[in-house]
Amino acid sequence: MTDGMSDPERRLDRIERLLRSGERDVAPAWRRVTRGESRWAVTAVIAVAVAVQLTLPHRLVLHPFWLLPVLETVLLVGLGAANPRQVEPRSRYFRWAGLVLLGLISLANGWAAAQLVVDLVRGTAGSGAAALLLAGGGVWVTNVIVFGLWYWEWDRGGPLARAHGQHQYADFLFVQMQSPETAPPDWEPTFVDYLYLSFTNSTAFSPTDVMPLSRWAKLLMMLQSSVSLVTVVLVVARAVNTLT
Repeated sequence: MTDGMSDPERRLDRIERLLRSGERDVAPAWRRVTRGESRWAVTAVIAVAVAVQLTLPHRLVLHPFWLLPVLETVLLVGLGAANPRQVEPRSRYFRWAGLVLLGLISLANGWAAAQLVVDLVRGTAGSGAAALLLAGGGVWVTNVIVFGLWYWEWDRGGPLARAHGQHQYADFLFVQMQSPETAPPDWEPTFVDYLYLSFTNSTAFSPTDVMPLSRWAKLLMMLQSSVSLVTVVLVVARAVNTLT
């Protein structure tokens, strides 16, 4: 070795230098104070969820069918105008409005999923396999978006609390937290990471590379897997039955 130090000695020397450099350098990246997170991805997927709701058959939506999409659009536009670019300290005053928006989307999709299951069980979902798959796919896609938003909103107190490093413990354990050497020093999860978590949970029906740590995170992932599993199994089974 060129420096005359073994690997354990080199690691010990690095730790000692980090300790001398201050707490900021030794704190995990996800506990440091950072800039606010961009809102563009969140706004885009919410717009997609609202658009998907408008394509669902009217028998699957709450009536009047236009009411919830209109309310969601108004809230989305209002939040975008008040805080268009990123999560900032003043965003705390709009967080409840954002949670109301997410609650409306969750209510609409939960109703659509329940109504679709009832129609499938009763045999009143129609005879067209293509229409059935499109309706089930719309519910599934919205389910991925909804739970991705809930994970993003509640992990370690939400995006603003994460930006301020206010919570000591994480609700979800990402790979970059277990192996910091695989990511930049200032890495922390953003909405896309939570959307990916939601997608993999809806397809694998279990955690993949992101582990839930808190009880609410485990329960929420269990609920999402249950909704996804029931929707996929019943819709696919009915569609195959109509094709045979």
